[in-house]
Amino acid sequence: MDHIAWADHIANWLSDRLNAARAEGYVIGLSGGVDSATAAGLAVRAIGAEHVLGALLPCHSRPDDARLGHLVADTFGIATRTIDLAPAYDALIAALPPTDHPLAAPNAKPRLRMTALYYLAQANGYLVLGSGNRSELMVGYFTKYGDGGVDLLPLGDLYKTQVWELASVVGVPDEVVERTPSGGLWPGQTDEGELGITYQALDRVLKAIEAGETDCIDPETLDKVRRMIRSAWHKRAMPPICQFPFGDAEESEDVR
Repeated sequence: MDHIAWADHIANWLSDRLNAARAEGYVIGLSGGVDSATAAGLAVRAIGAEHVLGALLPCHSRPDDARLGHLVADTFGIATRTIDLAPAYDALIAALPPTDHPLAAPNAKPRLRMTALYYLAQANGYLVLGSGNRSELMVGYFTKYGDGGVDLLPLGDLYKTQVWELASVVGVPDEVVERTPSGGLWPGQTDEGELGITYQALDRVLKAIEAGETDCIDPETLDKVRRMIRSAWHKRAMPPICQFPFGDAEESEDVR
């Protein structure tokens, strides 16, 4: 399948899902990264820029995040709303007990962004468009109920390297495509640094695992990625429900 066909397939899917939900449009957080930019461009391709809202949600963020977010919005003709979440984040962290866990406070940022996105979505009759890709979903590289808290994932079946390929077809600016991937959770943080593996290497291992052809993969790297996949199972599933093997079946059906 060529990249134009990929883009058209996702755009048609986005249009169909919007109609099925009887929603008015999509809202997406514009981080200045390639994933959100590509998802935004596909949404515009699907339903037109007038039905897409870009949310810029700085939270002690890098200056380039806002600049590149606006560049993406201008490129696709998307209206934007900027909401500074830093005061809310600071108040929340001040109210919480201190912790030495390195991710507890940083992960509050994407969870605040999720709250803001759903506020904007409900206010406008929109759906929240996510930007997670297959690579990140498989190894759990996203914040549960943060950037993972969305209504749709148009890039969820594409590896990160495939998103880079698709971005140029969609019209994402080169500066955004070539930017080092980072969630901006703390100064100097990069995706590949936190993962401990490049996206190119990760995708190669993931494809080998899915194809059942792992003989050519370094055993240590293969074990590392498999452990990442196993440890992230809870992020890829709805919360487990404890079910009882007793009770009146007919009554249970009525309750449902």
